[in-house]
Amino acid sequence: MKNEISNEQYNEYVEKVTPTYSCTKNCIKAFLVGGIICIIGEGISKYLINVMHFTKDDAGSYVALILILSSVLLTGFNLYGRIARFGGAGALVPITGFANAVAAPAIEYQKEGQIFGIGIKIFTIAGPVILYGIFISWILGLGYWLLKIFSGGMI
Repeated sequence: MKNEISNEQYNEYVEKVTPTYSCTKNCIKAFLVGGIICIIGEGISKYLINVMHFTKDDAGSYVALILILSSVLLTGFNLYGRIARFGGAGALVPITGFANAVAAPAIEYQKEGQIFGIGIKIFTIAGPVILYGIFISWILGLGYWLLKIFSGGMI
């Protein structure tokens, strides 16, 4: 004979083990983490412009590179996951979240080798984004080029 529990007992168990979340608290944490990432980026940008005398465009490129590198390093040291669990979308939306999405699967599957581990799994999450981004930009570039040719260079 099976040990069956009643619906009431099951519902009590589910309520006991189901974590509760506060939307307000999660929004505040996401705002803080995302804001801190943006403040760090802005601080790096101001340093590059004011101290290193970079142009605004060059500083923006270097800020993106530094944030991506930082995110990958934090992912490698298993720290970015903790930040993302705390900050939720605040850690996942900026460019650092995309870098984490590319690096995390590669790091997780590195034990399977360079080709079948890192090479295949690195684009598991980010691959479709990169693929369709490149494809759409190619289509738009081709359309722009054709429009430029057929408009007689007026564009």
